[in-house]
Amino acid sequence: MLGAAPPITTPSVDLWGIAPIMALVGAGVGVVLLRALLRRHPAVTWLCFTLSMAGVIVAGALLARQWNLVRDDGPITTFTGMVRVDPFAVFLGVVVTSATGLALLLAVAYVRREGLEAPEYFALVLLSGAGMLMMTTANDLVVVFLSLEVLSIPLYVLAAFDRRRLGSQEAGLKYFILGAFSSAVFLYGVALVYGATGTTSLTGIAQFLNQNALFEQSTLLAGLGLLIVGLGFKVSAVPFHMWTPDVYQGAPTPVTAFMAAATKAAAFAALLRLFTIAFPQYRDDWRPIVWVLAVLSLLWGSIAAVVQSDVKRILAYSSIAHAGYILMGVYAATPRGREAALLYLFIYAFMTIGAFAVLTIATQTGDDKHALSDYRGLALRRPVLGGLLIFFVLAQAGIPLTGGFIGKLEVFSAVAQAKEYVILVIGVLSAVIASFFYLRIAFTLVTSPDDDAAVAETLEAPRRIDAFSGFVLFSTAVLVLAVGLVPGPFIHFARDATFFL
Repeated sequence: MLGAAPPITTPSVDLWGIAPIMALVGAGVGVVLLRALLRRHPAVTWLCFTLSMAGVIVAGALLARQWNLVRDDGPITTFTGMVRVDPFAVFLGVVVTSATGLALLLAVAYVRREGLEAPEYFALVLLSGAGMLMMTTANDLVVVFLSLEVLSIPLYVLAAFDRRRLGSQEAGLKYFILGAFSSAVFLYGVALVYGATGTTSLTGIAQFLNQNALFEQSTLLAGLGLLIVGLGFKVSAVPFHMWTPDVYQGAPTPVTAFMAAATKAAAFAALLRLFTIAFPQYRDDWRPIVWVLAVLSLLWGSIAAVVQSDVKRILAYSSIAHAGYILMGVYAATPRGREAALLYLFIYAFMTIGAFAVLTIATQTGDDKHALSDYRGLALRRPVLGGLLIFFVLAQAGIPLTGGFIGKLEVFSAVAQAKEYVILVIGVLSAVIASFFYLRIAFTLVTSPDDDAAVAETLEAPRRIDAFSGFVLFSTAVLVLAVGLVPGPFIHFARDATFFL
């Protein structure tokens, strides 16, 4: 007689840990179903938009609830430790969710103006945002890889979403090819790390390295290097930045805003967890790599932007330079450095969305005319719109009384506190160089074209700013200004986020 079968054990699942992700995925799937069931209904676009924003609002409310839970009771771990919800994850989840909601609001008028399919656009943004939220909570390399794919595949489609524009098609193809290559590199790194440690769990890797001495470390270090390469692609760090200028320029402008703000936050979440949880003992090995990436990103992003004549390409190289500032905080490898990196990510998300929001509203139908000459005199013809763009680019330059100044000040202070003066000098020099092209944009906006023909060839007749785009402009400007004037609460928010990291 056979003995009784052993009981089947299943891992405990705490749905609070994935509730915000479920909200975005549910809204995305709901949008797809609504589009399929009400295809010919005249109000299907507004129904899909309402459902999309409801999903974002619910996700935001759930993140607020998670913040209270993890601050009082400690981190939530679920799915056998593969998902970890702590203040760090909630902080970056707020950045991702805010960027997702603002990208949806910014797209309403844009997709109508360009004649694009709005429901499909909304669904792709929501699903990509869900992948980014998943990455902020990932405590396992397998989950990080799955998150990369979930957030990337919708972005490939979004970059090529305007099928009538050759530039959009080119952007989608370039992003897909290079993104697939970087994913393969990352996956190979996961395999090597697993081969060296026998686990893909970030905490499991740390425990293994604490309890065992590796006499042959080349496999582990090679795997760590490949992981950095894969994530370096997503954060647009030099030399893994090749896709950034072309994709930022060719993709629909609201997609560029979403990509610049949210993807960087998600990728840096994985990088910070990788360094602080899995490989803290190997800081002497990964810090020189981060130093090189930071310096190259700072210098190349600032210098290359000076010679650009397209505003979207200038902001693309600016994004590369901003990745360098964030990497400075990571390189410091101190609680103050991590706090500065998180605060910079938070501020940068709203600065860049605000800048691209102005470009979305001001550009001609077709979304192709973004040369500096096309924006000449914008602040004279449309003072509010031009003034906001000047404000956002000066904030990115780090002008005092703006959030950009506070972000740079925190990063420089963290590096100085760590006594890393060489990279501090390089960072300051990069900021000085970058101020040139930011001021160049501002000067162009307040300069009148040379003749009437040039005026006619710039931007088309002014269109009214719709309510949703107006809200994006107002909210991002207020927040960037608030951080500059009253930085204390935001600094404490970032400091609390690093408590359990």
